Amino acid sequence: MLRRKGALLAAVVLIPLATATQAGAATAPAPTAGCAYAPAVPADNYKGIPSFDPVKAARPYTATLRTSQGAVTFKALTDKAPCTTNSFRFLAEKRYFNGTHCHRLTTARLYVLQCGDPTGTGSGGPGYSFPDENLTGATYPAGTVAMANAGPNTNGSQFFFVWKDTKLSPAYTPFGTVTAGLDVLQKIAAGGEDEQNGPGDGFPTLPVNIKRVQIKKA
Repeated sequence: MLRRKGALLAAVVLIPLATATQAGAATAPAPTAGCAYAPAVPADNYKGIPSFDPVKAARPYTATLRTSQGAVTFKALTDKAPCTTNSFRFLAEKRYFNGTHCHRLTTARLYVLQCGDPTGTGSGGPGYSFPDENLTGATYPAGTVAMANAGPNTNGSQFFFVWKDTKLSPAYTPFGTVTAGLDVLQKIAAGGEDEQNGPGDGFPTLPVNIKRVQIKKA
């Protein structure tokens, strides 16, 4: 999803679920058999760059986002998207998401709530990027948790929840499935948004502040 300052509406049409990039960003890492976390800008609320231990990355876990609108829990797909789930766990354990808010809600054509940007603008990132995963045959039914991006292999910290079945090209790494709290997401969606990005696309009317993210072994 994209909220690039000054070029927002056109970019939303062209890249429906992209994050904004900034000049000077490092070249995106190419897909590899392992995980390649490459330094990139921006580096908002920088917590370092994760290492990748395949044994640890394979361990199942659930993540619970405690928000101002209620709790949402998802099961991480560590077997299908180990680079992504390893990164999310790294950031969550570093309290990267604590005190941030979900900055974009779409209620027409796309049905998602986007979070994970500490700047709250859609332009923020963790200081590194990594390749796409789990895209073959990817679909986005309600309850999917997937990465937002700014093109192939440019994943960072921004992600989105699908609150209603959504048709998207298989370009956004699915890395989790909501196991509790889909009703919370639907409540947020029912509250609407301010349409600052266009009809059915803007900042959620019901503020979604992430108080903390809890990681639990599954």
